[in-house]
Amino acid sequence: MTARVEVRDGAVYLPAALAETYFRGVDAVVLLIRGGALQVLPVRQAAAGGCLLKIRNAAGDRVAAAPDLFLAAGLGAWAAQGLEARWSSEAGALVVELPIQKLQT
Repeated sequence: MTARVEVRDGAVYLPAALAETYFRGVDAVVLLIRGGALQVLPVRQAAAGGCLLKIRNAAGDRVAAAPDLFLAAGLGAWAAQGLEARWSSEAGALVVELPIQKLQT
């Protein structure tokens, strides 16, 4: 399954169907930027940390905010809609390719 996500002001916005498919029952995620891609990894145990995967609206869309991560990568105020997201079994994460030429990773 591929889906579209939005990144804005250091937060990742996930549509409800995508969140339900890959993050059902998950309250927190870890966000990483590696090799020009954003990775969203589910956190299965609350003690493991991560950032909250908040319910954004009645439709069940979700948002995870990590402004420090995006700021450190030089993407503090960067925004994009319709970014293609795909699940990677190898990484155990939702992977979003970032169309940025110069990332500080």
